[in-house]
Amino acid sequence: MAIKDNAGRNRIVAVLILLLPAFLLVFLSTRGCSHKFKELPDYGKSIDYKFIDSRGKSFSSKDFDGKIVVITSLQVTCPDSCAISMWHVDQAIFQHIRKNKKRLKQVKIISFVTDGHGNPIKNLSMLKSSMLDNIEGYDPDIWFLANGDARSVYNFKFNNQTLLKKGKQYFGGEAYLELMLLIDKKNHLRMVNRGNAEGSIRRMYQHIALLQKQYDKARKARMMKSK
Repeated sequence: MAIKDNAGRNRIVAVLILLLPAFLLVFLSTRGCSHKFKELPDYGKSIDYKFIDSRGKSFSSKDFDGKIVVITSLQVTCPDSCAISMWHVDQAIFQHIRKNKKRLKQVKIISFVTDGHGNPIKNLSMLKSSMLDNIEGYDPDIWFLANGDARSVYNFKFNNQTLLKKGKQYFGGEAYLELMLLIDKKNHLRMVNRGNAEGSIRRMYQHIALLQKQYDKARKARMMKSK
């Protein structure tokens, strides 16, 4: 009997270990108390950018004031050969936004389309068709395909480090093609994550939730002060 009890306890412990990270993420992203929580660092103002989307509409960074924006690259060869994992960005970020439009309506994704070597692509129709075929509920008002100068958007330097590194170890020889940027409502860079690994893409969604929590806390503080 003792052997059975120990086996049962071991199974419970194993399940708890597997589920604990998910429980912690839900707790951190949904709790409504005013306890202290980690705030994302602010790496400074992003470069003002412009682009034309897959529908021929012109946008600039000003159009995304008050929005939380995830910036990536994509290549015309996606989803077969991409600097980032388009499927994981879809599943870990886009689908959350699409299925929670009311709560996440201020979150957008902008993907600058390149030829695989960092050069912009004007004709976005082929990649748009691929997105429609491969991404459930693809919505160009949430996930923008962009024709624009991606290098300038990624032109950040911090502690003598740059995102515009070059090298054979990077996709297309350009480090920035593999990176995702998290831009806040004031067009400031708040986080950089790799976009070619499932774990780092999921962490980017956690950063989005943390940034939202920061804004919610500030909003509640303003409401309390105005009473």
